[in-house]
Amino acid sequence: MKNAWKGKISLGLICLTVGILQAGAQIQNANVLNEPIDVSKDFEDYSNTFYFADELVSFNPEAGEGTVKYKRHTYQTSQAFNNMLMKPDTVAANEFPATEYEASPELPFKIQFVSDRTIRIKMASGPQFHNQEESLMLINGTAPSNPEAWTYSKIEGGHQYIGEHGKVEILTQPWHVKLYDKNGKLLTSTLHKTDLQNTYTPVLPFSYVRRNSDYSRSMAAVLSMEPGEKIFGLGESFTQFNKRGQKVVLWVDDANGVQNETMYKPIPFYMSSRGYGVFMHTSSPITVDFGKYFNAANNMMIGDDVADLFFFLGEPKDILDEYTDLTGKTEMPPLWSFGFWMSRITYFSEEEGREIASNLRKHKIPSDVIHFDTGWFDVDWRNNYEFAADRFDDPVDMMADMREDGFHVSLWQLPYFTPKNTLFDEIVENELAVKDRKGNIPYEDAVLDFSNPKAVEWYQGKLRHLFDQGVGVFKVDFGEAAPSNGIYHSGRTGFYEHNLYPLRYNKAVAELTKEEKGYSLIWARSTWAGSQRYPLHWGGDAATTNTAMSATLRGGLSIGLSGFSFWSHDVGGFVTAAPEDLYRRWTPFGMLSSHVRSHGEPPTEPWLYNESFLQAFRKADNMRYELMPYIYAQAKESSEKGLPMMRALFVEYPDDAGSWLVDDQYLFGSSMLVAPLFEEVSGRQVYLPEGKWIDYQTNKVYETGWHTIEAGDIPIIVLVKDGTVIPHIKLAQSTQAMDWTNLDLRVFAAEGTNSASGEIFLPEGDAVQTITVSKRVNNFEVTENPLSGKTTFRTQWQK
Repeated sequence: MKNAWKGKISLGLICLTVGILQAGAQIQNANVLNEPIDVSKDFEDYSNTFYFADELVSFNPEAGEGTVKYKRHTYQTSQAFNNMLMKPDTVAANEFPATEYEASPELPFKIQFVSDRTIRIKMASGPQFHNQEESLMLINGTAPSNPEAWTYSKIEGGHQYIGEHGKVEILTQPWHVKLYDKNGKLLTSTLHKTDLQNTYTPVLPFSYVRRNSDYSRSMAAVLSMEPGEKIFGLGESFTQFNKRGQKVVLWVDDANGVQNETMYKPIPFYMSSRGYGVFMHTSSPITVDFGKYFNAANNMMIGDDVADLFFFLGEPKDILDEYTDLTGKTEMPPLWSFGFWMSRITYFSEEEGREIASNLRKHKIPSDVIHFDTGWFDVDWRNNYEFAADRFDDPVDMMADMREDGFHVSLWQLPYFTPKNTLFDEIVENELAVKDRKGNIPYEDAVLDFSNPKAVEWYQGKLRHLFDQGVGVFKVDFGEAAPSNGIYHSGRTGFYEHNLYPLRYNKAVAELTKEEKGYSLIWARSTWAGSQRYPLHWGGDAATTNTAMSATLRGGLSIGLSGFSFWSHDVGGFVTAAPEDLYRRWTPFGMLSSHVRSHGEPPTEPWLYNESFLQAFRKADNMRYELMPYIYAQAKESSEKGLPMMRALFVEYPDDAGSWLVDDQYLFGSSMLVAPLFEEVSGRQVYLPEGKWIDYQTNKVYETGWHTIEAGDIPIIVLVKDGTVIPHIKLAQSTQAMDWTNLDLRVFAAEGTNSASGEIFLPEGDAVQTITVSKRVNNFEVTENPLSGKTTFRTQWQK
């Protein structure tokens, strides 16, 4: 079969492969097109002028508004024993006439209490004549206000607000904003110049820069960092999990892989192990130095001339809940999306698609989605929203037949239109593309301008026609190359629109999908804050290596700590044909992710390897489909609480110090712990948080701590928390064939554990239900069935 497949490689596939090799990945920091904008350079340029936040000049505690005076500084140099020193010092004004400009400007400061856990601080570096009344990043356009949750009092040297979960102090001279938890522990504080007098290192305090090149301004919100503090989040970051000691550039980028510092999915939100989180509410480029330059300073260098910061108090679950209350929780996608997605780059014809569907059923590979990637057009990659007539005899009939057999069809597309695209002239002539300063287009391609309602309407019309033909979901690919110097219909340049572009793009497709199909579902690569509202996203173009597999997990954990409940990745990697052993180990990792797709350079279809591999793939896939009641219930609960399906251990165990140190294993939902095999080995070291854990495959019981554990028949280590009911369903070849009226409750309980519980959410159900079982002699029995009349249960004690 494998040799037969090799003989059928089409000329189009060969051209595609050559095209990918020629495209390659750009070298970063090379001053080339779409290189991420690192605003930290402006804060290191001694030719610029800096204004340090100094004192609170006025403040109205009822309104939470006042003014802060800023002292003017520049870098001064001195030479000492052949060493050039550079540090900031105060300077006089240099404007003329001196009577017209402030040497030490007094600028707005505002504090707003959004909820009992969320505080907003907003500071401007100059007058704001064009305020955006609504923000696309916020779920309702604006942030709510709940000042009643906090009590004000005047204190010596300033002001104080106390709430149920913490305290905020605003000190007058020197100016500080200090955040405390409910027990009075200092979480973080703004840094003033006087805080840095006990070091020779020249460190910027809370300030803003005025560029001498054009007089534009950007804020540096500088906070204290404490010993042992750890930082997590910032989107789908593939570098080390803990961001302490790193400098992170938040600029949407085609990362060309999962093993470098740039990101498809940067999110201006992070959380600290000390019990707070921060959302930097802007779409401008941001560079954050988490103690890389000076280990006691967290320097948020914000491209915007306003620092608009939301602080969240609490444990990780509290922080994620608050952040997603503000920016939006993930909508629950349809049941079939949790099934297996079969894909490669690419299926070129109806014949190929039908053959794939037939083989999936023939080889008993449970699956729900067949994806057509870049080759369903007349010319590969030339996106014109039309099936190639010479290769798709009747796509409507094809999709109807597939749907009857339990398959939904996914189609690739992107928002860039090459000059030879049949839609290019229409887009440019109707002014639907991003423009340059002259009114032309900045690139050779026309980039659809999603800030233009007419462009969105035109675009959605193209997709609507395909939905009418039977398409189930669209792959929302690319979106990272919105021109940084472009002029957008919104009236703003790419400095503000570039990062916002993926959010607009995700929104346009997801909202149309909801309108046309009744569910919210996309398959997207790029994001910004708020994109989590529009599920779902996958990890981009991973290499087919062990290191890429492990980096993929770090990226998934990181974006899960950035408000995204659902996330997937290309099983086996993308760039080249996956080595058999790697693909074998990656498969159960994919099957124990919120969503799962095999995709990349062929072969990706398991029957094209060998019989042994096919059986291993089938076992992992069968495991997922039998686990669907657990997956579906955990997905529903995650979407309601702003939690990730794939979650870092400390989300569930914040008081377990060891859980903050682990980045190569995860919790799948609340009760299953997963440790993939990142090398060609049969077992590995696994850290178990507090309590007892039971091996899903062998039923062996482990206590908390480090253990060397051998994988079971399926090459992955999976453990279940003691006292957990994991609901299973009879194996079916698609989710539409599943029988939810009869479920098996597998009880994972160590000796001495007399009760267990788990969650169930039925398709078309109203809410997640908790099922509790109690020990009766040699088995467990359901004590009460909240789904009586809908579902019957059979219990099985895993011992």
